[in-house]
Amino acid sequence: MFRPLKIVLFAPKCLQTRRCSGFVSRMRYLNRLKEDDEACAAALQDAHIFLFHRLSPLLQPNGKGTFTPAVLTCPDVQSILERLGSDQTLLKESVLIGCSEQKQAQFCLDVGDLDRATVEEEFKGKFIDLRKAFFLLREAEAPLVAKGQALLRWHQTSRFCSATGQPTTSNQAGSQRVCSSNGIVYYPKMSPVVIVLVSDGKRCLLGRQPSFPPGLYSTLAGFCDMGETLEETLSRELAEEVGLEVHSVAYSSSQHWPFPHSSFMVGCHASVSPAHSQLKVDHTELEDARWFSLEEISAALQVKTPSRKGDNPALWLPPKHALGNRLIVEWAERQRRSKDGG
Repeated sequence: MFRPLKIVLFAPKCLQTRRCSGFVSRMRYLNRLKEDDEACAAALQDAHIFLFHRLSPLLQPNGKGTFTPAVLTCPDVQSILERLGSDQTLLKESVLIGCSEQKQAQFCLDVGDLDRATVEEEFKGKFIDLRKAFFLLREAEAPLVAKGQALLRWHQTSRFCSATGQPTTSNQAGSQRVCSSNGIVYYPKMSPVVIVLVSDGKRCLLGRQPSFPPGLYSTLAGFCDMGETLEETLSRELAEEVGLEVHSVAYSSSQHWPFPHSSFMVGCHASVSPAHSQLKVDHTELEDARWFSLEEISAALQVKTPSRKGDNPALWLPPKHALGNRLIVEWAERQRRSKDGG
């Protein structure tokens, strides 16, 4: 039976106080920018800006086999807008996504109406689909890019009030939209999803959808239905997709995931009895689902992301910063400790 994970941070008291004070200061600064349009507009002038083209982030190669998000300044963006004859007011559609430890605001902007190739050439980068980008970005950079895409998508799909049909307008930070007719305020939302790694004690269960690249398997996941608890969602999804009944569940961690339209992923471990581990896969939900041994998982965790067409290994796993990968790693570490008698 899995036990919920506990995370304990150890640090000298002076460092704890300093880090906490810095975090609180940044959060209060961001909150002020969300509430004060003038302060936010001023912060944009000195901000770092991440560009997207129809929701694909602009990435630059870093010479180490990976990519990094292109970090631009306000003058950089103004220059390309002027060069391409675009309306300079487009810059005002930038959305606040965070700030650095030095309190430099970070914004994102979608320039989907500009010529893609020209922008790529200007900034020596490439707009890459976010699903592919996740395999190319470093772990610390992916969440900020994911947040940017999710907020940009929300603004693009929330331009009209669902109650009146009238246009909505965004505040300067992009943290809310207001109906121009009756003042209804809309905030970005995430859909709750349970993502689970199932084990029968010696093996773990992974599945794949038809849209996955060849060889990619991941943990199972499903959206919460109205009125369900997380435990009920998990049990229902496993019953529907693979015909299993779980007998224990433990929470691991959570993660924002920008697909399909911004999800809140709740990661869990679940166990089933070895005597009742036979799969009955619903092929309308999954292309395939299989049990994998620790040896197979350990080998797959060493596989680098395929870089060329036709270079796909027999089994490869979600990117390291995906919650599915984290659950798989946690299971593998537990299995190794168990084998070692720990």
